Amino acid sequence: MSGFRVLIPARMASSRLPGKPLADIAGLPMVVRVARQAERSGATAVTVAADDERILQACAAHGVHAIATAADHPNGSDRLAEACTLLGLADDAIVVNVQGDEPLIDPALIRAVASLLEQDPVAVMGTAAHPIHRLADYQSPHVVKVVLNARGHAQYFSRAAIPHVRDALPQADTQDGSPHTPCPPDAPALRHIGLYSYRVGFLRRYPTLSQAPTERLESLEQLRVLWHGHAIAVHTTLQAPGAGVDTPEDLERVRALLA
Repeated sequence: MSGFRVLIPARMASSRLPGKPLADIAGLPMVVRVARQAERSGATAVTVAADDERILQACAAHGVHAIATAADHPNGSDRLAEACTLLGLADDAIVVNVQGDEPLIDPALIRAVASLLEQDPVAVMGTAAHPIHRLADYQSPHVVKVVLNARGHAQYFSRAAIPHVRDALPQADTQDGSPHTPCPPDAPALRHIGLYSYRVGFLRRYPTLSQAPTERLESLEQLRVLWHGHAIAVHTTLQAPGAGVDTPEDLERVRALLA
């Protein structure tokens, strides 16, 4: 593909893990380790969009490009819209939003999500998903599901079990509820992966779009894009991504994997 840039939003405030971007993982701050993974994706450049001077200093110490953004952005998309302006990126450029708490992110997945927009002129955003195999994940409100249309675009994202299987789910619900209970075989369920590519022109517009009622109900900002009639292309991978870091327990698990 012709080229894309990775932007990594990083903020110090975290209710479950304060100072998360600077948490040490095998000798590197987490945000630096994320940047190292992103550099392996083939991106033309990787930039951390930070809200705190300490993040900027940590990035500089390890040779990672970082810029200062406002501290009061409501979400990562708004932070990246500001970063695109600060970097002077063209409207037709493609950027990939890699979350700053994904130290195990697969570089090939970053590249695949970026390539969606080069291959699909209709879509303004790209993202990823993988098949759900366990009933517990399918029914969990903590697992975001996505349903696709015939073009591979997202029809809807939800915390509910979608698509609902009218005939199979009542039978599945009578099982023991074990996390290992398999999903109904006729439920083509996909788990959304929180990795996004954007056309810069649309990313700049995103903060000006009114919030969708579904976005408020589900607490899923990507529903704003669908509400306003835009297309989100979805790359389906068979492999679940590496674990992200939201809690101290997650951090210890990733540290053990990379020790």
